[in-house]
This record gives sequence, C-alpha cells and structure tokens, in this order.
Amino acid sequence: MKKLNILLGAMLVIVICFLMVNIATQFKGGRYPELNYLKNNNKLEFKDLQIYFKKIAQEKGAEYAFSILKIADLPPNTDIHLLAHTVGDILYKQQGMQGIKVCTQDFRNACSHSIVVGLFIDRGISALQDIANICRSAPGGIGAYGMCFHGLGHGILAYTGYDMTKAVSYCSQIGTPARHFVETSECVGGTMMEMIGGVHDPIAWQRQKDKYLKVNDPLFPCNQNFIPDIAKENCYNYLTPHLWEVAGGDLGNPTEADFAKSFKYCSKLSGEESAYQESCYGGFGKEFVALAQSRDIRRTEQMNQSQLKTIYNWCLLAEDTDGISACIHQVVNSLYWGGENKPDSAVTFCGQADNDQFRNVCFSQLIGNFKYYQKPSRLFGLCNTLPDNYKKECRAKNI
Repeated sequence: MKKLNILLGAMLVIVICFLMVNIATQFKGGRYPELNYLKNNNKLEFKDLQIYFKKIAQEKGAEYAFSILKIADLPPNTDIHLLAHTVGDILYKQQGMQGIKVCTQDFRNACSHSIVVGLFIDRGISALQDIANICRSAPGGIGAYGMCFHGLGHGILAYTGYDMTKAVSYCSQIGTPARHFVETSECVGGTMMEMIGGVHDPIAWQRQKDKYLKVNDPLFPCNQNFIPDIAKENCYNYLTPHLWEVAGGDLGNPTEADFAKSFKYCSKLSGEESAYQESCYGGFGKEFVALAQSRDIRRTEQMNQSQLKTIYNWCLLAEDTDGISACIHQVVNSLYWGGENKPDSAVTFCGQADNDQFRNVCFSQLIGNFKYYQKPSRLFGLCNTLPDNYKKECRAKNI
C-alpha cells in the first residue's frame, strides 16, 4: 500500500507539472498572440521578420515588440541584434531620445544603439552633446557606456553617406581623456561594423563599400593612417566578417576552412601595425560566439558544452599561440558581455581548453572581467563559480 501511495503521489506531481506548463504556454500565447504566428512560420526570411516586427512595433508599440522578440521562436541564423535594431528604430520614432529609458542590455544593446543612431541621423553634429548625456545613462553596467558610442558609429557612417574617412573624423571629436578616449574607439568600431553590413542605408553603402573594403588589401581600412591609433584595436576587431568574405566564405554560413584561411590575414600585420595582431585575431572569437548558437544571442547564457567546445576548436584554427590566446580572450569577453551575462557559459568554455596554457589564459581573462565589471561585494560569489585552482587568483586583490 505504501509503495502504491508513493507511485500515485509521483504520478500526481507529474500531472500537476504538465498542467502548469500547459497553462503557462496558453497564457503566454494568449498574452502575445504573435508568438503562435512566428512558431508556425519558422522559415521566414530575415526581411519578412523585419517587416513583421516593424508592424508589431507600429501597431502595438516598440516596447511590446521587444517583449515578443525576447521569447519568440525564430528561424536559425536570424540576426537577433539587427532585428532588435528594427524595433529600436520604431521606438526612437515613438519616443525620441527619451526611449533610452525603456531600453535594456538585451540583444547586445541594440535598443540604445537605435536611439543614438536615430538622434544623430536626425540632428547630425549638433546632437553629440545630447548623445553623450544619453550614453552616460545607457542601461547596463560600465560596459554599456562604450557600447552606446559603438551604436553612434553606425549612425555617423550612415549620416556621412558611408564616407568612412569623414565618419572617423567625427568619432575623433567625441573622445574624452577622462574615459581614455573609449568614445572614439567604440565609435570607430561601430563605423567598421556598419561599413561591412550597410544596414542603415544599403544604397549609399553600395556606392562606397568598394572604396573601403578591398579584396586585394584585406586589412584595409584599419591599416590606414586616417584610423587614429586609439581606435585601431576596435577597427581590426570588427573587420572579421570582411576577412571571411575575402577568403571566399559566405557570410551567412562561413566554414572552418574559411576561418583557417582568413586567420592568416592577421599574421600579415607588420611594422607598427603588428601591435594590432591580437585585436585582429580576437575579432574571430567575438563572432564565433554568435555563430555557434546560430546567431541567437538571446541564448548565450544557456550555451551547451558542445557549442562551447566548437568555439574553442575554431579558435585553434589560428595555428598561432598568440592568435589562439587572443581569440579565447574575445570569446570570454563576448560570453560575459561586460558583466551583463551570468558567468556560467564562460566558465564552461574555459573548461574546454585541453592544455594548461590556454586554460590559464581563459580563466585569467575571465577573472580580469570579474574584477573590472563587478563590484567588490559580488567578487567572492563570482570567484566561487571557478574551479578550485583558480579561486585564489580570483580572490587576490591584483591579478
């Protein structure tokens, strides 16, 4: 009888759990009816998704559209960051620069990017002071300030008609010594990313892209003098997709062969430019995190061991100790995302390293992130997430 009661109790628990999940699903579908449409149309092209989310944002408000985007079932390889830009652009039209108040760091700060991009496109140079003030209140931790100016770089390039020389000169005007000119560096990184994608004005981009993206000089324009030294690291860091294209890869689905071939372009940096090899190699790590999860950056905190092992193996394709280390550094930075994400994925990633050197490189970078982005009161708890042999290093006052 006792065993029967235990069995019946277990079955009752299972039934209750099933009903709760079913009710929650129905509630979510009732609250957001758009979710059912997206689930049943999971082969929509990116342009179709842009149109659909733009319509939602216009009819029900951008905040509502962002709520949908956070939880919707979307086709693999959908660029969630760019899709969030579509919603953010509508938010700017609806609320102006005050829209920054409802932005979050979700979608890798795409919302705040849209606000500053829209503001600059509307008002040009006269908006810079307002943009600086907005970026100081950008949502998220201390890393959000720099990412806000990254978004501005996208807008500046579109404003100049994709004249990168002129855009970089504008970025150079906004750097502050107190912030170690991070504003200029991130702004130039944004212009480089925008130059590769041409998202905000494809027609103007088509007219200019061959001037700044060269097959016969893959490292152009980052190796040019019009890129200030303070910004060269970020320029090379965002150049990676162009290197894949030069190597013959398809940006929608680059392969390991493309990675191996394009890594070699970084090794060609020489003379004074050789100082930026680490940034060039590191850019691959940043991109790998998105690729390994089919560009669904909403799931970064839930990446599994197989995905993280794949990223580590991709970094090994650099076939250069310093290059591999730089790639690992940027993977850690991207997984932890300025302290906005939980550390679990980064800790699991570091555990994939199959030799002591790269494992130490990985955990040391993560510890550095802990200490830079988090308050001392949180440090002890974060250190406890690490394997025992790294806890002491983490708890030390200096790295």
